[in-house]
Amino acid sequence: MSPNGTDANGLSAKPVPRALTSKQERRLVDFLDETFLQLTRNFKKRSEASSKAQTLPAYLEETRHILALILQIPPIDPSTSLRTAYLLRLTGDSLGSIPGYKIGTGDGVREILQDLADFLDDLDQAWVAVLKGQVWDPRTAEGVDLNINTDSSALPRPLKSSPPSQTDLTRLRSLLLSGESALEDWMSNDGAQGDEAAPDESEDVSTMLDRLGLLDDFDSLFARTFGLLGEFGGDNSAQDLNSDLADTMELDL
Repeated sequence: MSPNGTDANGLSAKPVPRALTSKQERRLVDFLDETFLQLTRNFKKRSEASSKAQTLPAYLEETRHILALILQIPPIDPSTSLRTAYLLRLTGDSLGSIPGYKIGTGDGVREILQDLADFLDDLDQAWVAVLKGQVWDPRTAEGVDLNINTDSSALPRPLKSSPPSQTDLTRLRSLLLSGESALEDWMSNDGAQGDEAAPDESEDVSTMLDRLGLLDDFDSLFARTFGLLGEFGGDNSAQDLNSDLADTMELDL
């Protein structure tokens, strides 16, 4: 790459992401911990006027801000594990908190559930990027592969992006499965009863979502993430895939 940031063909080249410095990482950890704490406080005080998360849409909006920040953590060691750890935390916290809200009544039900489906789709896309060790592009809202076609003569050592550990993968799968179950129970117990437009109070979740035009959205929750987790398979295949990922993520720049 030339000094002006273009490649040999004169095209603009994307910069290679750098790991956070120790100072940057400490500041980020402090900020994220405080932000998570504030969100938890607002959730617990959601019935009070002082809370910034009185409703589910408000809670999701606050959570989206945290998600955007987490995704900006570069997938370069030693920062890689930090991104995974905080995304696991956000996943667990959000899936555990969502059922604490009332869905609403009347026409508001569909709007709230659509917002929820959009958020969960964002979370699914975020996990795809993290599991693939991709850099997050906020402009396209998707992960992009690390740029390795760069002159790295100024770099002191090869860059490395470690794949998620088997413990992380197991925890993620557990969070998503339990979260999906909790969401279904929540919509079953609160959704149909709170929907004044429901023709039958006894309708099941699938019928309600189909009537609202949201069945496909919720049927495909975390489909991309589960697809990637499925590639890891059992313990042996997971270890093999982790080994393959480690080989491909070793960036000898």
